Amino acid sequence: MPRFNYKGFRYVEVVADKPIELDQNSLIAYFMHSDVPAVGSLESSSPLIGKLLHAANHSYLSNLMGYLTDCPQREKNGWTGDGHFAIEAAFYNFDGITVYEKWLADHRDEQQPNGVLPDIIPTGGWGYGTDNGLDWTSTIAIIPWNIYLFYGDSKPLSDCYESIKRYVDYVERISNNHLTTWGRGDWVPVKSKSNKELTSSVYFYVDTKILAAAAKLFGKQADYEYYNALSEEIKQAVNDKFLNRETGIYAEGSQTELSVPLQWKIVPEELIGKVAANLAHKVEEDGFHLDVGVLGAKAILNALSENGYAETAYKVAVQDTYPSWGWWMVNGATTLLENWDLQATRDISDNHMMFGEIGAWFYKGLGGIFPDPVQPGFQNILLRPHFIKGLKRFEARHRSPYGEIVSRWEWKGKCVHYEVTVPANSTATLTLPDKAENVRVVELAAGRYEFIVK
Repeated sequence: MPRFNYKGFRYVEVVADKPIELDQNSLIAYFMHSDVPAVGSLESSSPLIGKLLHAANHSYLSNLMGYLTDCPQREKNGWTGDGHFAIEAAFYNFDGITVYEKWLADHRDEQQPNGVLPDIIPTGGWGYGTDNGLDWTSTIAIIPWNIYLFYGDSKPLSDCYESIKRYVDYVERISNNHLTTWGRGDWVPVKSKSNKELTSSVYFYVDTKILAAAAKLFGKQADYEYYNALSEEIKQAVNDKFLNRETGIYAEGSQTELSVPLQWKIVPEELIGKVAANLAHKVEEDGFHLDVGVLGAKAILNALSENGYAETAYKVAVQDTYPSWGWWMVNGATTLLENWDLQATRDISDNHMMFGEIGAWFYKGLGGIFPDPVQPGFQNILLRPHFIKGLKRFEARHRSPYGEIVSRWEWKGKCVHYEVTVPANSTATLTLPDKAENVRVVELAAGRYEFIVK
């Protein structure tokens, strides 16, 4: 066994040439990972939520060795897709900004002069090929943008600005009328294959939109006008090719094909309700089971809960029969797996973070804690909790740069008692349900508040 090495494992086999006695003190294992302090916690009346968060966090930490790897026992590669699929789960739960600042520097080092990025960073030369696409290498835009949202720190975004710009310009040069056909697609789906051109082009829109927002932030007016217009052209191209405006269906209407456009806000405003209803109906038809790969797993819960179907999203999140996150827990998993199928013949790592959005969604979909892009770093907190009828109580805590945010609710009879703590020097914009289909928006200063929602 090499001395300077680490291995992820579940079992240890001891081989001896003569009888020996072993007890629990005979072997010592150390849980090693980059030093990232915990900043989030959940408490609820559902034991499964606790198991899912533990599994997501355990996978995240055991894959964090200077950068997020795909698995700690096999490849140990810095796959870019895994990195940005899990970035919100990372930041809601751990203070890891310095890890990502370093990894983004690796991105800039690995970028070729024409703008091309590999889908493994750092790389020895592999990952620049045609299988690589925006669905993976959007890390160059999505991760610095999330650092800005969660920390209010624009320096990583500034450091990456020219790299994002070179990458977007490269993709635009080789795109077909603003659409991109290459990428790894919805990796390891349950059964339905999603249109790669649709999902890749959505990520082209995402990167371009972030670039436009960064240009505006840094006072680059000409860049802002150009890339904002380009993002709208990409959005139009995607909707013209893939959206049936009569039915509200994208492509063939798979869970991924409906949830990815919703998650990344590419759906025309007037059709959001129809597309979201189609997604909810599809999920109900599937028995509240997942039929997605990595792109759909990132998008589906948010697409539902942010568009009027939080109850449906919750049923998917805590589903415990195959295929689902909970199915892994029922079968004894303590980390997240690489494949939904426990008997799969490939993609069979038992410790992968690529399906890790579940570790972020509980903070968002149930606790309703979001950073505000206008006042980032939780200087102003956006609070949009969902009071799920099938869950008696829920509490989310996140230690922001300004202090701890607490969002807690509990059903008492037919009413919900909601408590929120806004840390010092912060404010919050709270959106609460107010009878029927109405909502009430309340602006809060720092302090502790209690509400009764009937």
